[in-house]
Amino acid sequence: MRKRDRERAERIQLTGGPKPSLRQRAVALARERGVVRTRDLTNIGIPRRYLTRMCNEGLLIKVGYGIYRAADHQAA
Repeated sequence: MRKRDRERAERIQLTGGPKPSLRQRAVALARERGVVRTRDLTNIGIPRRYLTRMCNEGLLIKVGYGIYRAADHQAA
């Protein structure tokens, strides 16, 4: 392992591990709140174009206009 890679790995480990991806952040917010709006997701830095992709991948389900929920979250 190169010194540069080893130092990078140490920095990541010291900061608590790698940052979650945009998809992981979106799904986590949807699970936490149950239902999220497009505005909620864009406020945490997730571009709107990702929402369609995440719906196509089965991570989010579009409930209504601008309203999403996590795919594994049960409707009330």
